[in-house]
Amino acid sequence: MSARALKLFLSEQYDFVVDKCTLIVHNVSDTYLVEATNKKYIFKIYRDAHRSYDEIMGEVELLNFYINNGASVSYPVKDVSGNFLQSLNAAEGIRYGVMFSYAEGKPVYAMNDKQLKLVGIEMAKLHILSSKVTLKHKRKEYSIQSTLLNPIKVIKPAFVEMDEEYEVLCEIVNNTVSKMSKLDFSKFSYGYCQYDFLPKNFHFKGSEKLTFFDFDFSGKGYLINDIMSFYIHFFLEVYYKKMTREEADRCFTIFLEAYRLVKPVSDEEINSIKYFGLGFWIFYFGFHVENFDDWSNIFFTPNFIKSRIPLIQNWMEY
Repeated sequence: MSARALKLFLSEQYDFVVDKCTLIVHNVSDTYLVEATNKKYIFKIYRDAHRSYDEIMGEVELLNFYINNGASVSYPVKDVSGNFLQSLNAAEGIRYGVMFSYAEGKPVYAMNDKQLKLVGIEMAKLHILSSKVTLKHKRKEYSIQSTLLNPIKVIKPAFVEMDEEYEVLCEIVNNTVSKMSKLDFSKFSYGYCQYDFLPKNFHFKGSEKLTFFDFDFSGKGYLINDIMSFYIHFFLEVYYKKMTREEADRCFTIFLEAYRLVKPVSDEEINSIKYFGLGFWIFYFGFHVENFDDWSNIFFTPNFIKSRIPLIQNWMEY
């Protein structure tokens, strides 16, 4: 949507004058930086093919619960009428938008020890809250079915003339499902996962202030999923030779020790990261296919697909 037109629209809807509105991400959701006098906001416009009204309200409900209970998150902002959602007419029908508080600071990919401890402490606090709340609005559930078995079927049409690669992936998935069926999930913490705890989704202001944002993928599941997605950051740093394995392991250990100061997590949960991580890769593989028109048509090519196979194999061996 036109950022210029949105600037005028948002000035009418909220109790502040919008000085500037700039598109910063065009994706399955479109994200705009909104600048008012001495303050910044983020305005996000969802696509119906990606998020229903009820799902968006679930995200709003979850974030309000977090902020009201002291969590450090970007939160939804009400308009002059007390509403969180804006309805916008688009060619494909109604699209909904939400204004969020701005997460001060910036992403840090090479975190120092103090910052690693802060992530561990704040994630654990978030997990204590997420395991207590039951939302009125429905959110996605992350399970073996939704992260492995369904997506592996969804992605099959993308493997045209790549039968061998698809068979390799199916074998990895089937072996993982078999191993996960033997885990005692009664001892795993359960709640609402953020499911994308990579450094791009939280900002540091120095080493003292941390704010989590982008809960678009939040859904019910085992909370080890969030620890897993943070671990994936270190795996990728090693995979692309930006960090040694020794340093990656040291950083993750610092984070984990800080997390355990606030909330327990068992060794069995940590040892299952390998399997939940495969679910992460396969889930987003399916997401590429299902949202091809709105997100991945620029990069989702045969070369990209082929490059994902050795990455996943490396993950399973890592």
